[in-house]
Amino acid sequence: MNLSTSGIDEVIPADSWSTTKRDGTVKIRMGTKGNQADKPVTLITVFKKTSERAPNHLALAVKRDSIWKKWTYKQYYADVCAAAKSFIKLGLEAYHGVGILGFNSPEWLISDLGCIFAGGFATGIYATNTPEAVEYVAKHSEANVLVVENNQQLQKILKVWPNLPCLRAVVQYTGEVAERKDNVYSWEEFMKVGKDVTDQQLQERINLARPNKCCTLIYTSGTTGDPKGVMLSHDNVTWTASCISKLFEFNFGSEVLASYLPLSHIAAQLNDILIPVTMASAVYFAQPDALKGSLLGTLQEVRPTGFFGVPRVWEKFYEGIKIKARSSGALKKKIGMWAKGVGLKGSHAMMNKQSMPFGWGLANTLVFKKAKTALGLDRCRFFMSGAAPIMKETLEFFYSLNMQLHEVYGMSESTGPHTVGCNEDFKICSVGHNFPGSETKLANPDEDGNGEICMWGRHVFMGYLNAPEKNNEIFDEENWLKTGDLGKHDAQGFLFITGRIKELIITAGGENIAPVPMEDAVKEALPCINNCMLIGDKRKFLSMILCLKVNVDADTAEPSNNLTTDCKEWCKSIGSEATTVEDIIDKKDAVVLKAIQDGIDRANAKSVSRAAKVQKWSIIPRDFSIPGGELGPTLKLRRPVVTKMYKKTIDAFYTEAEEK
Repeated sequence: MNLSTSGIDEVIPADSWSTTKRDGTVKIRMGTKGNQADKPVTLITVFKKTSERAPNHLALAVKRDSIWKKWTYKQYYADVCAAAKSFIKLGLEAYHGVGILGFNSPEWLISDLGCIFAGGFATGIYATNTPEAVEYVAKHSEANVLVVENNQQLQKILKVWPNLPCLRAVVQYTGEVAERKDNVYSWEEFMKVGKDVTDQQLQERINLARPNKCCTLIYTSGTTGDPKGVMLSHDNVTWTASCISKLFEFNFGSEVLASYLPLSHIAAQLNDILIPVTMASAVYFAQPDALKGSLLGTLQEVRPTGFFGVPRVWEKFYEGIKIKARSSGALKKKIGMWAKGVGLKGSHAMMNKQSMPFGWGLANTLVFKKAKTALGLDRCRFFMSGAAPIMKETLEFFYSLNMQLHEVYGMSESTGPHTVGCNEDFKICSVGHNFPGSETKLANPDEDGNGEICMWGRHVFMGYLNAPEKNNEIFDEENWLKTGDLGKHDAQGFLFITGRIKELIITAGGENIAPVPMEDAVKEALPCINNCMLIGDKRKFLSMILCLKVNVDADTAEPSNNLTTDCKEWCKSIGSEATTVEDIIDKKDAVVLKAIQDGIDRANAKSVSRAAKVQKWSIIPRDFSIPGGELGPTLKLRRPVVTKMYKKTIDAFYTEAEEK
């Protein structure tokens, strides 16, 4: 297919740094040196060049019926062009959405890029969304086509289709189409439906692309209201992918990555789509139950060369290693403890640019290499964590195994990363230094240097689709992107996140308290606690809701009543025979309740003032979860939801205090 990218990399002159119009253009935040001055380019051009430079390199692989089905970059590009023609045939208009709803797969990526080639906006929709939430995104993006994984997701669409005037067709990419209706297609049918669309018709759509026009829409998870459509330009995504590839020294045609995080999130799109088509990386898809337990098996088979995990994934690995270590013999345990001590010292030596401690080589041979191999991460050159804060305890555990987890900080509105730690430049609990080519300012800093983190750079998004008021709120008077996060720099310029303005608790006494440090302190003091939430806004004192660690149903992701092995062992260590949440709450297990109070006291001892101490707490019967609504799709705590759900429990803290 002889498609041209001539002219589409020319920047259209624009008057503003932002827009809310679907066909709008923006000024590019270019600089005069380094990667700030890189020539803008469209994603279409990047992908075409990679497919021509590495046509026979492995692009995509997915295991079906125990056999890996694979695509080369030549096949990948051809399928994207075929999908683009089919979207045009089905009625996709320029600057309209194609919503994609389902677990990661080659078809997800082909739909995403095919939509962009056809002049539309690729729009990922969280697979956990309700029909009503799907309807909102489809309607807001004016989606002409929806691509769904299976019959379960199809049923969501059929329920709301009458409310979607722009929707022309639905495509199901796995399994048989159970309900045959007009304009519902299987993947095989979809890929053939555009065969009569000419190359010239597709070329006309490709010609609409420009570096400073919208490429893709990322919808925020909507934890405090309706999701916002984050418009990312071609320059946003290609520049960011190129910068990451340079920063981590990706080798063209040599990297292997695992796809498992929700593709509706910008981090997954960078890892699975944008960086691979820039660097001809091979992407292996995990199974749909990856986050319920099968991810480890995929990693062991695929052995990626880099790995990005949200904190909960790293915590699961940590818990698994701890459980396995308990069954080791005395000598093996002793060697492991010694090696981990060496590993932690070594990681701190790297951090401070000092020489490695004595025994490093031996510890690496006896323990570190084996631990990495057990996780399938023995070929990894970098280990990343992002999308939410990670516990210091988890970081130090992996540091002790010579796996320096580097935190990435950013947001959908910054095309993912803004600051990042890397192998030669990191500090524990810091989110690193500025992403190359980006700038940070801390607005209105207090006496300790804490200010609102504001961003500038070519990764800063175009604006919120059809939301001028929200757009005006997110940019300051100098057009810097306001994050709503609080942070401070240390003497070496490392950025530390210290809170979130909207989450900041302002007590009745006027004390400003960031909840995350206290929540982390409680979880660190109490190994039995999985989730917790600090309460106290406009209240006389702080209180806390606690969730015990429980087993989770592998199919539904619903938390059970049964304590995890880890939690039961903790109970046993303090003299309790509890095996369920019920045993502790209903039977008022005095031993456990005292131990929890002791842990709260230890956490309180780290507080800066009396007002910052937890005075009352309660264990709730059920852990926070995605199905329950307390956690968002990326496992972020939905504080307003929890506050509403547990209003009676929360009110009781303060009613009892007033009665006394």
